[in-house]
Amino acid sequence: MTMILTDDEQAILAGKEGEARAHAMDLLVRYGKALGAERLVDTNNVCGGVVGSLPGRRDVLPPDKKMDMDAVFSLLNLDSDKTLKIPPVKANTYKLIEAMDPDLYKVQRVSEETRRLVENTSEFCKRVGIQQSNTCTPYQVGNVPVFGEHCAWMESSAVVYINSVIGARSNVEGAHSTAAAALVGKIPYWGYHIPENRFGTHLVEVEYPVDDMLDWGLLGYYLGEMVHENIPVLTGLSGVPHADKLKHFGASAASSGGVEMYHLIGITPEAPTLEAAFGGSKPVETLRFGAGERKTAYEYFNTGRDPNVDFVMLGCPHASLEQVQLVAGLLEGKKLSENTDLWMFTPRALKTEADRMGYTKTLEMAGAYLMTDSCAALSKVFPEGTKVAATDSCKQAHYLPAILGFETWLGTTEQCVQAAISGRWQGDLS
Repeated sequence: MTMILTDDEQAILAGKEGEARAHAMDLLVRYGKALGAERLVDTNNVCGGVVGSLPGRRDVLPPDKKMDMDAVFSLLNLDSDKTLKIPPVKANTYKLIEAMDPDLYKVQRVSEETRRLVENTSEFCKRVGIQQSNTCTPYQVGNVPVFGEHCAWMESSAVVYINSVIGARSNVEGAHSTAAAALVGKIPYWGYHIPENRFGTHLVEVEYPVDDMLDWGLLGYYLGEMVHENIPVLTGLSGVPHADKLKHFGASAASSGGVEMYHLIGITPEAPTLEAAFGGSKPVETLRFGAGERKTAYEYFNTGRDPNVDFVMLGCPHASLEQVQLVAGLLEGKKLSENTDLWMFTPRALKTEADRMGYTKTLEMAGAYLMTDSCAALSKVFPEGTKVAATDSCKQAHYLPAILGFETWLGTTEQCVQAAISGRWQGDLS
């Protein structure tokens, strides 16, 4: 299959703007052909991972190239064995999760070598113009695309959020396609960039009153298991949910099933009516979420493990300021168990505000940490000796056992904080 390229795209491919941009354009053309895309589309909003400082990634490079970020980016982000001189990015580009919190890397037990790699990556980002938001929720710290905007984003929980809640356009991209998009300001026009691919497929009748964060997470996890990579359309919801609840819902559905978009009738922008959400078509299947489905999702995670909790992890996806405020309030005047650590993760820009409001100090007085730039599962950071963890995130409960091998309890934020104080899990599905 051939792709139709504009004159400026052909010029970039021919090397008119340098070898690195030519390589990036070639990568996107080959990628687009493999996906069946007929053309590229302009983008000025990219969120990707400069992956060179994440654990073990640079091991594939020869020793003399490990600190050469042009070589690192060429190989790990652009799939080029040849070292390309990386020019400034063309599109507004934001960096996702980093390997550590630069202020608390010793607490996270990160090596000095990794710290140097992170600093090396940071200097590269400054040079080429990549914004170092270092978060899985860039929409919380300034990168809020507008309705209909074509984006090139990694991070499944972020993509499902902007597709569904905002109505922007992105597929879940990878490190290579986002890097190439950053250099040339283009991305293949396929998948969720195409309007007719954004209609719902499955009708979901919500019969249980979904209210708190845990319930929204359980709803998302159950639906992901049922619809896989399709688009659920939900009815039966009461009121307009807070953005944090939709953040957890989408992250859960993306983790269990690869959902990249959903519709909530009368709430999300492309679903003013049931007919609009389905584009006039009939659903391929009707599903229901009631008390039984809620219990099934909960029991997937909580099946009778060791009640002695070593580590409580909050902030997946990265916590909003409201979530930090809630935890600070729950910890006010209290102390963590001497056997339990509590780490909460938030974007650096929001931690600045948490510092100003006194929330960070409240957490620290209780023995907890408010961390930035990283997360337990992806950055592989955790307290020494952890065997049993607790979290309020279905996404993190999905990944902690698989990536770090922890027995993991899932519950409400309140139950997790109580476990950090008592050292024992006492949560249930009330």
